[in-house]
Amino acid sequence: MFDNIGRSRGTDYFQIGDQLTDEELDYWNRTRHFVDDEVIPVIGEHWERAEFPRELAMRLGDLGLVGDGIEGYGCPPMSPIAAGLIHMELNRGDGSLGTFLGVQAGLAMQSIAMLGSEEQKERWLPRMATLEAIGAFALTEPNHGSDSVALETSARREGDTWILNGQKKWIGNATIADVVVLWARDTEDGKVKGFLIDTANAQGYDARRIDGKASLRSVWQAEITLTDLKVPESDRLPEAQSFKDAGRVLAGTRNTVAWAALGHAVSAYDIALDYCLEREQFGKPLVSFQMVQERLVQMLAEVCSMQLYCLRLGRLIEQGQLTDTIAALAKMNNTRKAREVIATGRDLLGGNGILLDFHIMRHMADMEALHTYEGTESMQTLIVGREITNVGAFA
Repeated sequence: MFDNIGRSRGTDYFQIGDQLTDEELDYWNRTRHFVDDEVIPVIGEHWERAEFPRELAMRLGDLGLVGDGIEGYGCPPMSPIAAGLIHMELNRGDGSLGTFLGVQAGLAMQSIAMLGSEEQKERWLPRMATLEAIGAFALTEPNHGSDSVALETSARREGDTWILNGQKKWIGNATIADVVVLWARDTEDGKVKGFLIDTANAQGYDARRIDGKASLRSVWQAEITLTDLKVPESDRLPEAQSFKDAGRVLAGTRNTVAWAALGHAVSAYDIALDYCLEREQFGKPLVSFQMVQERLVQMLAEVCSMQLYCLRLGRLIEQGQLTDTIAALAKMNNTRKAREVIATGRDLLGGNGILLDFHIMRHMADMEALHTYEGTESMQTLIVGREITNVGAFA
């Protein structure tokens, strides 16, 4: 009984698959099979032990799933929708693996692709696409999360060398990264600049894992301390000249988080439907009760709306029309709806809903982090509100 809990039903009630190319369907199916066959059977144990599933993470490179739509440099060719489907499916299996890929491809690799020199791209991107090299993205600080524009980490230039000092917090992959995209404020002109930290040659770089997390337990975040870290001018991102350039990278990852939230919601719906079909109470399956059917239909309605949001996001990226505010609205909507869908699903499973064997509690905990990172719901609301009213209300 319950042997298929957590396995995908391929829920696509609005037939989104009919709108996809053969290549996009291939990426979707390839990632789905990986999640069903390799991730779901073992990920609960990793989550419970707060253990990074390194072997599973490395499989992403083997399967050609790392690249997030970057063209060339050894990255697998994929459309924006194909990249989104990969993130959706990985998060359907596990939010930690999904977050790992989001940092690797969506933040670190995209920063280098968008803002790096040709030499930097050739040096890092091919190795990162195969996971020979792992990346991290260091922006958030202990005292600056939502107001990261006010970051305090300093960069002082001495000839052809930059001296970096400061702290970063909640930096995914930082304890295992080969290269860290790090943002610091130039002490001379006051502008925020981006640097590539080669951790193999980084004296003055100290990354310590943050323990005690109740969400995304299988991916490691760290607090970084920089003490007179020397970075050559050749490792400064030449196109990263202000905080707006960091914002360009973050706008793309908000699209990714919308897809990731969808993956968690799809999983919750599939799990709840399978469970209610099999679980009997008062001599008949749970699906025989009107209240259960009503809740399942409500969950499905939200999942379908999230799928349509994501499909439109992909098309807007293809057309070069995705704006920061559209990405913010999608991130806000999908993370909020995913929380509601997962909470309903957990309730339908009753006491079994808190067991890792049924997966849904893991999704519920992980969704709390997705709802917060890449900008809280409040920040996304204010970003969109400013755009539609032309009035800033951040203060």
